[in-house]
Amino acid sequence: MAAPTKTAFKPGRTLTILGLILASLLAWAFWPGLSHTPRLGLDLRGGTQVILSPVSTNGVPITDDQLKQSVEIIRQRVDGFGVAESEVTTQGSGDNATIIVSIPGTTNQAILDSLSTTAKLDFRPVISEDYGSPQPAPTASPSASGSASPSPSASASVSVAPKTTASASASSNGAAVTGGLRPAADTPSPTPSPSDSLTTTSLDSTSAAGITSNNGLPPIQSAKNDAALQLAFKNLDCSKTGATKGGATDPAKYLVTCSTDGQLKYLLEPAAVQGTEISNAQAGIAQGGAGWEVNLTFSSAGAQQFADTTTKLAKQQPPQNQFAITLDGLVQSAPRVNEPILGGSAVITGQFTPDQAKALANVLKYGSLPVTLVPSSVEQISPTLGQDQLSAGIMAGLLGLLLVVIYLVIYYRALGLVAVASLLVAAAITYSLFVILGRQLGFTLSLAGVAGAIVAIGITADSFIVYFERIRDEIREGRSLRAAGDAGWIRARKTILAADFVSLLAAIVLYFMSVGSVRGFAFTLGLTTLVDILVAFLFTRPLVSLLMRTNWFTSGKPWTGLSPDRLGVKSEVVPVGRQSVVAATAAKES
Repeated sequence: MAAPTKTAFKPGRTLTILGLILASLLAWAFWPGLSHTPRLGLDLRGGTQVILSPVSTNGVPITDDQLKQSVEIIRQRVDGFGVAESEVTTQGSGDNATIIVSIPGTTNQAILDSLSTTAKLDFRPVISEDYGSPQPAPTASPSASGSASPSPSASASVSVAPKTTASASASSNGAAVTGGLRPAADTPSPTPSPSDSLTTTSLDSTSAAGITSNNGLPPIQSAKNDAALQLAFKNLDCSKTGATKGGATDPAKYLVTCSTDGQLKYLLEPAAVQGTEISNAQAGIAQGGAGWEVNLTFSSAGAQQFADTTTKLAKQQPPQNQFAITLDGLVQSAPRVNEPILGGSAVITGQFTPDQAKALANVLKYGSLPVTLVPSSVEQISPTLGQDQLSAGIMAGLLGLLLVVIYLVIYYRALGLVAVASLLVAAAITYSLFVILGRQLGFTLSLAGVAGAIVAIGITADSFIVYFERIRDEIREGRSLRAAGDAGWIRARKTILAADFVSLLAAIVLYFMSVGSVRGFAFTLGLTTLVDILVAFLFTRPLVSLLMRTNWFTSGKPWTGLSPDRLGVKSEVVPVGRQSVVAATAAKES
């Protein structure tokens, strides 16, 4: 039985695959109507600088450990939006300290809001729910007989929900299921049932002197649900300035507050489950593509608390069957509990934008700030290096590339042109990835990243040199040109992969062990190393293989770069039909 034949290498097919990849990347990067340039870092184009001032509570001094923890949490929150290369530093110490956050480019509001948010999350049972601002009096409308009859009151005929609704569900084994804690209706219902109406608790004004509204921060709290707290709930107007800014709250106290959009106001019980019981939070697209959602996973203790509370709430009537999710004292949503939720998973859904969902997930995932931070100033800053330094960096890269090209062409002749073409393909792929990653993940190219790209030129050129020298060694050993190309690649690819693996490993370690612009250098170095492997295997190798099959290359002429005289061997060119065979013998030492 004959041995199976080895599959022949097909350079044309390999080049076609690379062409499709390159065409797809270029089309994505240069799609009409989108930005076609990489996002530049803070040192190249400036950005936004936010100065945060820590505020002590109850007269307790702020420690250096609290400041360090706050800096780390803020850095993680900003990095959660992408590779933004933000700079987070502190000045001063104690109560006089400030935290300076510098973010490249124009920063969206979601990132700015996440910087100072303490992210104090609580799950609180609802006592009362009502409209956030006074409603107009109902108007009389003529009946069919011509008589007038009053329309139903707002509290009896309309069920209003906050802009961001939420749902949470879990099965006993932790897998998410539909149903469970369901959101209130998003639109008014023309014929609601009595249980769908907004309900308030009866009020006693005799003992409520001095509490009329929150007038800013923090939301109104009380150790017990007394008449004064109920009157404060009645008089709260969420349309007033400061009512929806939130603030620090005590989970052990009752709470009077507003929804984030100010449409509703709430009187809430003390927290049944605190946000510290959340072990993980992730933003993602909901099943079926119906907007973005935030998935929560509770700790074992939190899962039990959640199950106990939902079991109790499922037996109540509206609005006492609602479970308000509060973040920094404001109600994000207040879904109704229709059945006990026995698992340790929950999902917050609603009309989230991607940035809003990521911001909420980040502040929940990375924890609460140990101190309250108040933004002192937000301003745009100019580039720290300026356009001159950017131009100088680009000029240095081009000059280095030019010197490499000149060396390759002089020393390797036609093979050097193959190396130049490979560098151009690598540059096109790298630039496209810079544009795409900046658009999709927030990657910003700093001067350190430019340095990483320049270093990559040498790494990529080194791969070509290893390959070409292996081919020349095979020819010196007496192999034919085509056989030398195949054997040289087999020996060179191991060296190329080993060298690139070392560079990639160094980039990974540097990325995770460093911060700021150094991470940008590591990220760029790792990315260009992967591009080098792609180009070497899908472009340089097949292109050399095609050239080895041409008459001009097999002729061994000086400009092929594989002339026997240049390689130190004696050769004899024997024409065979339309081809030539180079018969090489080892040169005698003089």
